[in-house]
Amino acid sequence: MYDTILLPTDGSDGIGTAARHAGKIADRFDATVHVLSVVDTRNRFESPSSGLSADAWVEAERDRAEAAIEATVAELPDSVSVETTRREGVPKTEIVDAVTDVPADLVVMGTHGRTGLDHYLIGSVAETVVRESPVPVLTVQLSDG
Repeated sequence: MYDTILLPTDGSDGIGTAARHAGKIADRFDATVHVLSVVDTRNRFESPSSGLSADAWVEAERDRAEAAIEATVAELPDSVSVETTRREGVPKTEIVDAVTDVPADLVVMGTHGRTGLDHYLIGSVAETVVRESPVPVLTVQLSDG
């Protein structure tokens, strides 16, 4: 039923919960877990007074993405076949595109369950992936600490 499970990660606290779900499903179906982290390349610093150049931002994001992949892979059982990818762009777009590129049969991803103003200001990557993914998406509630 599932051959490849896409597991996006941003290194958030609690990502182990989503990884454990992906690992159990992968064990059950002898599937490969494809761990993905996206380097967010959107220009966050439009003012010279922000204190961080756009290049420094992207480099820090690359480091964060690599660390997120390593931490997430460490949460998966040794019995599971794992592949990893780092992509660059807008996270929600890159995750949806990766579904086809990998290709994945299932996406397992964490969500913080933000509501109200936080949801409006921060947005929801998981919500977009659920709406736009051509394959089923299992969302796992993560805690912020």
